[in-house]
Amino acid sequence: GHVSRYEETFAGLEGAMAFIPFVVLGDPTPDDSLAVVDALVAGGADMLELGIPFSDPIADGPTIQAASLRARRAGTTPLRALELLAEIRRRHPSIPMGLLVYANLVRLDRFYADVAAAGADSVLVADVPTREALPYAQAAKAAGVAPVMIAPPNASEATLDRVAEISEGYTYVVTRRGVTGAEREAGTADRGGLIDALKARGGAPPVLGFGISTPEHVRAARDAGAAGAISGSAVVRRIEANLDDPSRRREQLYDFARTMKAATTS
Repeated sequence: GHVSRYEETFAGLEGAMAFIPFVVLGDPTPDDSLAVVDALVAGGADMLELGIPFSDPIADGPTIQAASLRARRAGTTPLRALELLAEIRRRHPSIPMGLLVYANLVRLDRFYADVAAAGADSVLVADVPTREALPYAQAAKAAGVAPVMIAPPNASEATLDRVAEISEGYTYVVTRRGVTGAEREAGTADRGGLIDALKARGGAPPVLGFGISTPEHVRAARDAGAAGAISGSAVVRRIEANLDDPSRRREQLYDFARTMKAATTS
């Protein structure tokens, strides 16, 4: 199944941490977003987290909302996003690819089969609370897709039990409240012990996914015991800063990925 790409990649890291950039499929344009992903992979991304452009991404900060808008204006429908996903899969056969989506994109009868066919390994549905996650998780697993669950700050024991039980591929650990985005103070310190609590329950590898924009944040995530770190807004800002200069954009994304990846082991 699709879980195996995660397992193989985590195992191949031999205890080093995964660097996982997030971008919105189709940002700044469908063709350009393929070059964006190629640059990040060339720079050392171990896994990819990819968004399907959405009109009202409530969990996202302004940087990623703007990316979603750019992608939509450039003609990135959900169908086009899946075509891009399939092309990324052709170019990068072994890299784990996770989708971050919102519930109103997810028709349980077909969504997971469609994304599996396009080559996705996991799906995180950002606005579905843990207690309502089971139908999504069951539909995902039936299609061979890993359902990724969020472990929120101040999670109850019961929530952590459910997250550890349901989540596959990895567990998305949020150590502070609010929307995503490196604009705010980084929340890489796992003060609540979420990572240890998930590990004690035998959950899927814990990946920190909030406010990670510098090598220092990556090292802090590693020190907290995370198996990976997702960086979204910091990546997307480098796209936003170079909309009219594809070669400079590629260079900046490649350099950023290299710097962040280096911090996973140093």
